[in-house]
Amino acid sequence: MSENPIDHDDIHTLERNGKKIILIGTAHVSRHSAQLVSDTIASEQPDTVCVELCNNRLATIQDQDRWQNMDIVKIIKAKKALMLFMNLLLAAFQKKIADKFGIKPGQEMINAIAAAEKTGADIIPADREIQITLSRIWRGMGLWEKIKLIFSMLLSFGQSDEIEEADIEKMKHQDILQTLLSELKEDHPFIGKVLIDERDQFLAESIRSAPGDNIVAVVGAAHLPGILEYIEQDTPIDLAALRTLPPPGKIGKILKWLIPGLIVMLFIAGFLMEGKGAGTDMIWIWVLANGIFAGIGALIALAHPYTIFSSILAAPLTSLNPMIAAGWVAGLVEAFARKPKVRDLEAIPEDITSIKGFWRNNVTRILLVVVFTNLGSSIGTMTALPLMIKLLS
Repeated sequence: MSENPIDHDDIHTLERNGKKIILIGTAHVSRHSAQLVSDTIASEQPDTVCVELCNNRLATIQDQDRWQNMDIVKIIKAKKALMLFMNLLLAAFQKKIADKFGIKPGQEMINAIAAAEKTGADIIPADREIQITLSRIWRGMGLWEKIKLIFSMLLSFGQSDEIEEADIEKMKHQDILQTLLSELKEDHPFIGKVLIDERDQFLAESIRSAPGDNIVAVVGAAHLPGILEYIEQDTPIDLAALRTLPPPGKIGKILKWLIPGLIVMLFIAGFLMEGKGAGTDMIWIWVLANGIFAGIGALIALAHPYTIFSSILAAPLTSLNPMIAAGWVAGLVEAFARKPKVRDLEAIPEDITSIKGFWRNNVTRILLVVVFTNLGSSIGTMTALPLMIKLLS
């Protein structure tokens, strides 16, 4: 055990319903936090150790070869490519900072798991699934906000080289996702609610209801105030409600079908009101705007020529079908044109630490193809509509 004294500013002890709960507030890429976790668990010998991980993230730590079992085609078909891309950006941001200071990303969680196994304590993943958190944020955004979200995460990833070790302790007061989305969070309070408040509730209830009389919980310091507040309230929290994805808003549902319907009506109006020439021009505007911008998106992702060609062909059609997106078609073509090899799957943890690596790896490039082709197709739709309407005036 380390001879360094435990920093009690980072530790809070509660007594609730016969249980002793010790909360350790950590920075996710801090040597000090990692050592503090090991020392505390070793000295307390708890019955249970709760960690700020969901089941999937715990499995990833416990199974380092998990990436090799990923089926990228299945992920695209399940419409989960964007969530995986955002999850990888989050992991990359954390890993890049950790590598810079010579520690593993999430070292404090790794230490917590190792110390729990050594003492025979139960390990409880106390956090909500990251995909649910990201999906709840995504559902509450419009197209422009979604574009800003993706580029904000990319920009923050690029700026991670500027972070110094002294800044790590300051980052204890922000969740990693909160750091990535700090600019958007100021304009959209609901992001903070989903990222912090909802997860504070989820973590508090998971820790409070964990088995055992002596519990150590390892959480990011940004969550400490909220967790303390909710545990002390002694009011049951409905975890099922926090796991539920809210249904798409009524406006979103309406627009999903209204925009394709409006486009078809514009085509018809063009032929009936302005004649064959105007109607034909509208069709060409629609085809070219969608195809060109989708193709540019695929090109930005450095897609295979077959993929770029397929995105140009697919976008004008998929934009009229609410059930399918150009990016999904392009992603599947890219997956078959440049089928990922085992070495691509094995290289993901290292490749995601650089922007170039995202484009070099065949797996992450497929995700870039899906994201940028969909963005391009959406921009094409927004570009084509006013030009088509102008032909009727």
